[in-house]
Amino acid sequence: MSLDELRDLLDRHARPDQHTAIDDLLISRVGRSGPPSPSMSGTVLALIAQGAKRLATGDRVYEYRAGQYLVASVDLPVTGQFLGIDPDHPALGVGLVLRPTAVAEVLLRASPGDLPPVGGGAPSGLAVSDAPPELLDAAVRLVRLLDRPRDATVLAPLVKQEILWLLMTGEHGATVRQLGLADSSLSHVARAVRWIREHYSRAFRVEDLARLSGMSVSAFYRNFQAVTAMSPIQFQKQIRLQEARLLLATRPDDVTGVARQVGYDSPSQFSREYRRQFGLPPRQDAARLHGELGQLAPTPRRVPTAAGLLP
Repeated sequence: MSLDELRDLLDRHARPDQHTAIDDLLISRVGRSGPPSPSMSGTVLALIAQGAKRLATGDRVYEYRAGQYLVASVDLPVTGQFLGIDPDHPALGVGLVLRPTAVAEVLLRASPGDLPPVGGGAPSGLAVSDAPPELLDAAVRLVRLLDRPRDATVLAPLVKQEILWLLMTGEHGATVRQLGLADSSLSHVARAVRWIREHYSRAFRVEDLARLSGMSVSAFYRNFQAVTAMSPIQFQKQIRLQEARLLLATRPDDVTGVARQVGYDSPSQFSREYRRQFGLPPRQDAARLHGELGQLAPTPRRVPTAAGLLP
């Protein structure tokens, strides 16, 4: 019954921007499938109540559907596509942004021995699992609070902590726990990920990123690959191409300028890699996004944190 009630609640409360009156609680409703679209994952729990989504990052592909959840512990470039949905049977999902400070707070409340030790290696930045009844129940109770704003002020933080605890003690608990540990392998990789995202147009040496992350070069490369399913250079390329597509949506006639702005010295290399990523050359893709004969179509935008994982 929890999943049925969750579907009804999400269908009723979904808004175009996915945000709700409860901090970090996101709700999504999508009625039509489209082509695979790129976005950033955010750090989030994404629980599907109806429909399904396929997600790819690096060389890994994930598929999750009603009654399953996906956890992202690092903000990764992903490409997602909805499966088997239509206006009468839309995809419905609920998300909770995972903040390191909130995870750390729950960790501090745990008694010694309540949680297994976190291993030395970094876990994958994405993980899929079946949602246990306790997690579905907690998600329903959190969304119900949207109808009780007075109670939500006091109770929503408690239910969010319950959800975090259930995640930490669940199948992929190590992934979530490392998010709240300042000295975990995952947090060190996340430091490098943030640097690349903030300086995506700049060249870098892996040795410098390893030093920034507090690891040896070999340990850094191994852990970065484990978390992101990409090398640091591949990760940077994904960020550059996503940013280029956003810029081209408003500057379709400035392919060379956009290429330089995102860090490409060679326009021909930029065009090859862009086509490989998005299926069309840059100028053609930009024209398609704008539509033909001056009739503008919606252009790509920066997806809000976590929206890339929600249905």
